[in-house]
Amino acid sequence: MSNTPNTSAESSLPKENFAETFSELGLSEAILKAVTDKGYTKPSPIQAQAIPAVISGRDVMAAAQTGTGKTAGFTLPLLQRLSSSKSNKVSSNNVRALILTPTRELAAQISESIETYGKYLNLHSTVVFGGVKINPQMMRLRQGVDVLVATPGRLLDLYNQNAVRFSQLEVFILDEADRMLDMGFLRDIKKVISALPRSRQNLLFSATFSPDIRALAKTLVNNPLEISVNAENSTAEKVTQWLTAVDKKRKADVLIHLIKENNWQQALVFTKTKHGANKLTKQLDAEGITAAAIHGNKSQGARTRALAEFKDGSVRVLVATDIAARGIDIDLLPQVVNFDLPNVPEDYVHRIGRTARAGNTGQALSLVCADELELLWDIEHVIQQHIERKVLDNFVPVNTLGNSRPIRPLKPKKSKLFKKSGKSNDGRGKVEHKDGQRSGSNANGNKPKTPNDQARRKQPENNGGPKPRRPRR
Repeated sequence: MSNTPNTSAESSLPKENFAETFSELGLSEAILKAVTDKGYTKPSPIQAQAIPAVISGRDVMAAAQTGTGKTAGFTLPLLQRLSSSKSNKVSSNNVRALILTPTRELAAQISESIETYGKYLNLHSTVVFGGVKINPQMMRLRQGVDVLVATPGRLLDLYNQNAVRFSQLEVFILDEADRMLDMGFLRDIKKVISALPRSRQNLLFSATFSPDIRALAKTLVNNPLEISVNAENSTAEKVTQWLTAVDKKRKADVLIHLIKENNWQQALVFTKTKHGANKLTKQLDAEGITAAAIHGNKSQGARTRALAEFKDGSVRVLVATDIAARGIDIDLLPQVVNFDLPNVPEDYVHRIGRTARAGNTGQALSLVCADELELLWDIEHVIQQHIERKVLDNFVPVNTLGNSRPIRPLKPKKSKLFKKSGKSNDGRGKVEHKDGQRSGSNANGNKPKTPNDQARRKQPENNGGPKPRRPRR
């Protein structure tokens, strides 16, 4: 499918056509057997809508809450398409499908999902990300793979060394598209997209789509089916949310008290900084509560080990920064704790989405000090509800937390990426070239000159006379 931007025909599937079982979605017996082995019987709403569209070859933009089966919503139909295709065998260093993700943890999780659902298929996949040696990854790519899961930085490293090629690419998937296409990743994303063949199927899956990301993403897909299972930035219904006001210096004491008092055996705790994560981990260990930290400064081996120990119960508390907010998939995780409120209110949605996954229940607790009142206002505005407050008798704060504000309706935000000064072919703001390609002057790092720029730079003529003197001051 051509990736020429065209968003004039968006649509959604009628609810009465939703499949009740996986066997109704057009999946092969081999894939259905793998799904049954996992214990799944009924597709989630995002799966019921996305899987048939992806199998049919259509471009898709899908937004669904974290924990609703979004990953299987694209891995299952991708495996179906690749296994039923009559394409020639993938050649050396080539890939047939590319899945781009923002974090190493999420890349590893998706790769594991592909291996699980594709275990009865004759398909080969691999995952590449930074923080580990590149040579083993290059060796795996030499044989060619059907599915490559990658983070942008390592993928570009491999591409620049001719270790991966895209001449046989059929499907391109951006997972967590809002994060991936955010300005911090935009340059790398454009470089990757410019290296891909123009004829391909494009899938963008995410928990949310901000106006900026929605506008930019639509320039990369062709006549996409847009699926939105839940309201933007809504929280899972089965998450019990509450907060307690606490002085900043007593947050660690409150957390330790709650863990011991309630005998929590597994809790995911979010801090704002890497230093804060390390400090809290030491405090918990000192109290006899096994804990591990996971953040960007940790080696990939340490991050993988900490996550594995948390999953198997060796570690009771995993302390993480927001790098782990998307990508940690733990069955039956009972507690998520916001030790610090996030600066970006949407990150609150992704944090608490780690619990109450796949229809289960869970609770999300926030420890809020007086300095974080404005952050709390922003969060409650984004989720469109007040978070229940509970008082802990032994930890009444000296610095009182202010009241919540009345909930104001969310207003549609305008995209800042598309300026009003110019118009693209589809009537929206002026955009860059398709697939992030830049013009020749821009590619050299120069901005296009305007008539005003040229007039300012033009030197006055003196007809060979003496140079004009500077005025005295």
